[in-house]
Amino acid sequence: MYNALTIDVEDYYMVSAFADVVKFEDWHRYESRVEKNTCRLLDLLEEYGVKATFFILGWVAERHPALVQRISAAGHEIASHGYNHRLVYDLTADEFREDVRKAKNVLEDIIGAPVIGYRATSYSVVKKTLWALDILIEEGFLYDSSIFPIHHDRYGFPEADRFPYTVKTRGGKIVEFPPSTYSLLGMNIPVAGGGYFRLFPLPITKAAIKRINQKEKKAVLLYVHPWEIDVDQPRLKGGRLSEFRHYINLHTTLPKLRICMREFKLKPLAEFYDSVRENGPLRSFSSDNDAASPRVHST
Repeated sequence: MYNALTIDVEDYYMVSAFADVVKFEDWHRYESRVEKNTCRLLDLLEEYGVKATFFILGWVAERHPALVQRISAAGHEIASHGYNHRLVYDLTADEFREDVRKAKNVLEDIIGAPVIGYRATSYSVVKKTLWALDILIEEGFLYDSSIFPIHHDRYGFPEADRFPYTVKTRGGKIVEFPPSTYSLLGMNIPVAGGGYFRLFPLPITKAAIKRINQKEKKAVLLYVHPWEIDVDQPRLKGGRLSEFRHYINLHTTLPKLRICMREFKLKPLAEFYDSVRENGPLRSFSSDNDAASPRVHST
């Protein structure tokens, strides 16, 4: 069974954990390390013959168009991570539309091809921002990967499906690819990306992936960031929890990723799209006072 590998292309100082410390207006003042670290990941992917989806921040793409071109030329999928890494629930609908449109245009101008996938900053499509899906449809996106079916202080939609599905909205349909979770005692435990990938011992992660593949017969969505392989990145001061989440076990990311590439088959999200669209479950979300609940429709 194939699993999906995705890479969120952003720099160490752009993360939501340090948004109160590093303002967008000051990004240009910080040392850029995103190109070097992304190229390290590209070299690793080439070594193992793996293709991935790169969710690229528009601000990064503007300043590193050659990097975007290299990613595309290597056969990887180019997708959007928005323009300036703002949380969806901190934006108005008009601001969100402007952000996703600007990023999409930047990426498409660089690669000369349509960009069909989107991932929100810190998975910030939550119950009160499901209106974002309508805007994504209107802006030409075919799939989204922004709804994390977990409880979290910054994001999460725990009632949402654990596995890919098509969302029916007032504006049309869009495929949703949620980050992978392991169901344990009625809770969804994130297992295959970001800080969770760094925090859990590799045997636990591998066992979870194998169980999802073999017992549940589903693909796993794995995600990483270029800064997560950068042990020598400059240290930023933030809250204790933010620093813990950002810096925990950075030294483990690359060796863990290497083993996963060796032991699991991986491919871009776009290659799962047709199957989910044609055979996956159909969902809609009804809203009430900025809250929403999933309602199942027949396919």
